[in-house]
Amino acid sequence: MRVCVFCGSSTGTGDRYRNAADHVGRTLAERGIGLVYGGARMGTMGVLADAALRAGGWVTGVIPQSLVDREIAHQGVDDLHVVADLHERKAMMGSLADAFLALPGGAGTLEELFEVFTWAQLGLHDKPIALLDVDGYYQPMLRFLDHMAGQGFLRPEYRDMLIVDTDVAAVLDRYTEHQPPREKWSLEHGK
Repeated sequence: MRVCVFCGSSTGTGDRYRNAADHVGRTLAERGIGLVYGGARMGTMGVLADAALRAGGWVTGVIPQSLVDREIAHQGVDDLHVVADLHERKAMMGSLADAFLALPGGAGTLEELFEVFTWAQLGLHDKPIALLDVDGYYQPMLRFLDHMAGQGFLRPEYRDMLIVDTDVAAVLDRYTEHQPPREKWSLEHGK
């Protein structure tokens, strides 16, 4: 199994996000789960990859050439795919992964998360998607998703398909229980 982890190019404030990334990397490696991530050596991305590698895990990075040119690629990963752009990066990360996990991060992390979330709604994949809610980081976004559902822009089935937990072990256990909702257009038309 391989899990694609979306996370930041910075480490955020304090040690909590760094510690969470380290714990996720170690936990994936200890469970024999391969890591697919954005291929950078900096931020929580670098912490995550380094932790997985130290624990004997397999790490696959996917990074655009423009970021390799800026010398932020992690050269110590097991498998580094250099792609043309961010679009190709997301497509390759998605194709290599069996599940997705978003750690706290910035706009890029959210953009990656929402793309795979949208793909799931459209029936383009049926892979589980989870958020690691470190110190309530994702609570404001979850309230907004509840608002979207309440206003009729997000079906409750899709809001509920996001696995949210504070413990990565619990997230990994819940991946096995994942039941994708029916494809969006089937739900819209009552089929």
